[in-house]
Amino acid sequence: MKVLLTTLNAKYIHTNLAIRILYEMNAHREGLAWKEFVIKEDKEKMAEFCSGFDVVAFSCYIWNITPTLETIRLIKAKNPNTKILLGGPEVSYDYEQIMRLPEIDFIIAGEGEIAFSSFLDHPHQPELVPGLVWKENSEIKSNPPAPNFDVKRFADAMPYRFDEPESLRNKVLYIETSRGCPYKCEFCLASLDNKVRYLPMDTIKRTLLHMMEHGKVIKFLDRTFNIKKDFTLEIFQFILEHHRPWNVFQFEITADILHPEIIAFVNERVPEGLFRFEIGIQSVKKESNLAVSRKQDFAKTKSIIEQVRNKVELHLDLIVGLPHDRFEDIRHGIEEVFRLHPPEFQLGFLKFLKGTPMREKHPEFHYVFDEQPPYQIIRSDFLSEEELQKITRVEEALEIYWNAGRAIHTLKYLSANQSIFDFFLRLGTRFHNTFQGKQYTLQDIYNVLADQLRADDAGKVLWQLCEMDFHLQHKVRPKPLLHDEIDKSIRNALVHELKLDHHRFRFSILNIGFDWQIWTKEGQMHFGDFILVMQFSGKAIPEVMHQLPALQFQKN
Repeated sequence: MKVLLTTLNAKYIHTNLAIRILYEMNAHREGLAWKEFVIKEDKEKMAEFCSGFDVVAFSCYIWNITPTLETIRLIKAKNPNTKILLGGPEVSYDYEQIMRLPEIDFIIAGEGEIAFSSFLDHPHQPELVPGLVWKENSEIKSNPPAPNFDVKRFADAMPYRFDEPESLRNKVLYIETSRGCPYKCEFCLASLDNKVRYLPMDTIKRTLLHMMEHGKVIKFLDRTFNIKKDFTLEIFQFILEHHRPWNVFQFEITADILHPEIIAFVNERVPEGLFRFEIGIQSVKKESNLAVSRKQDFAKTKSIIEQVRNKVELHLDLIVGLPHDRFEDIRHGIEEVFRLHPPEFQLGFLKFLKGTPMREKHPEFHYVFDEQPPYQIIRSDFLSEEELQKITRVEEALEIYWNAGRAIHTLKYLSANQSIFDFFLRLGTRFHNTFQGKQYTLQDIYNVLADQLRADDAGKVLWQLCEMDFHLQHKVRPKPLLHDEIDKSIRNALVHELKLDHHRFRFSILNIGFDWQIWTKEGQMHFGDFILVMQFSGKAIPEVMHQLPALQFQKN
């Protein structure tokens, strides 16, 4: 029997750990293969490949279920005899609707290790496979769930051993060191498994060594990596001893329980840029967090973030739409989190995932959500559709200008002097109205920002910060965005006096009204008249080579 384990990843750089685990556990079986696709690939070509197998097993998530089902229909059209088996979080709960589709033959609900091996043992006896949902004539049948898999059985596992090593370097590699989560956040599927099970430490370290050697970005899938202090410190220490210069490690951290010893370890021993901490704040309003069984002290979380921010890259999350979070509460939350200036600030919208308590209790607050993936909030007792649309505009501007790093200096200064939420709302609305989903260029992005600053009658400093943000996005010297460069005679004199190599490089020479060096190092604004000299190589981001007092130069 020819069986294919597969999935549709969101991007080429992503990898799927689940199908690798299942393949490794059953690699001794003749006829078993695995392959990853990307959701944007040609579905006809994917279906053509898959239709050559007797069984195709898809790993399903909210981001890929729609294109997966489209591909499956094409597979069945090419080969009606190919059986389709689905697994993963998107089909493990409320699976009846998908199971009624004529092209779906089987679903594994829950963890797949025991069930998938049993399926391969009994391909023609579905009643013997734990956790299997199947059809007998037109009747849907479901078997009792499989017991939780004993992760100690991973003692000899190394799921990336079947990848060509060179193929891993430019991909995001995922590792799990534990399963389950001690918390019960009602919007999260992890809340359904409150028993935390740790993989053998030797297995974790052996897998990490392989990933560090051949990969670059390594993400830990543990829902709360820092539950056990000693475990966390042991893994951190192992990484410090064995990481390669190109490695980056990302962990999901619950900040308000981060142990002081872990904080000290990070600050005293971890090189800057090696670790990324993903911290789910979700809401700064205590009442909203408690309404979804989430306990969090935002003041303490904020304090912990401040303590580690200089050593780790921060990814902070808020969720829009939690109970009792009204428009002004969300506005306040975005303002509070943005003041922390995380390199990545994800503003997500509440999703009613299958199987979660939040989906079950949605009538309580008159939630209306999209019935199609990703099941996102449409309105509730606390937020109207119009208010959610406004927050969507804020989120779009946040992604384009902050998370993409295109207006960091402009937005940092602006947030210290006015409401960043209100500015994002104006900017996002202008951007949306200008392009309405059409394609746009980097120049377009800055033109819209400049238009908004113009409409706001922004001061000289904001104009100049915007100009610097614009220049810092170009490897080749651009034409100034907002104002002309300094007088040509002064420019020529500067080139001569500073001995600028205009044969190898290009230079932008700009007047600014503040000390750029103090601003970039300390985040403080010291006003004065300066001349900046930026060098462009055409290959890398530009460098600010010189900062000169304008009056002193003019006197000379």
